[in-house]
Amino acid sequence: METKRISSKEIIAYLAEKFPACFSIEGVAKPLKIGIFQELATELAEDEKVSKTRLRQALRHYTSSWRYLKSIKSGSFRIDLAGENAEAIDDAQAEYALKTLKESQEKFGNKKATDKNGQKQYKGTNKSSENANRDKASADTEKRKAKFKSVKSTKPAAVKKEVKPLKAVESSTIKVSQKVRVKLGNAPMNATITEISGKDISVQLDSGMVVKTQIQNIYSE
Repeated sequence: METKRISSKEIIAYLAEKFPACFSIEGVAKPLKIGIFQELATELAEDEKVSKTRLRQALRHYTSSWRYLKSIKSGSFRIDLAGENAEAIDDAQAEYALKTLKESQEKFGNKKATDKNGQKQYKGTNKSSENANRDKASADTEKRKAKFKSVKSTKPAAVKKEVKPLKAVESSTIKVSQKVRVKLGNAPMNATITEISGKDISVQLDSGMVVKTQIQNIYSE
């Protein structure tokens, strides 16, 4: 028996070999249709190289990559395993993907800056330079305060958006392919149930990302 592939990168490379019209390991990525995990699980049911657990992890890794998130654009289409167009991507999905991309890039940029600063050697402090920098920072702060006051006086009052209350779903009524809202963190997001395994429920977000959660975090649309 051939040893199962372990890393997500190896599994993605394997998927690119088997479904080249759908997956790729470089260049521009293509948005995947919602529910594609179930299709893959069926196609690879007899394949000893990839387990369902590893497949789910690989998909999460693939759909969280920067090049994949950049492919989620309003008006473009998601594709199936054969590379055929499926559902269209709407504005909400595109905005969520862009937000996720920016947060990931900012997190990476902050980490890179922190690592770089940690590697700098101490070279002593130039007192005159330090005082000049402090004076400049103080002057910049005063300018920002004055600008903020002028803008604040003309800024219109914000309109508070009414939040629709969440309605919990009954465990006896949930099913695969059902459209739901899932609460991950503070804000609920639109999602589609892709797998139900005991207490664990796998859902695919509108961005294409697949996550695992439980019934208490699932709500009706």
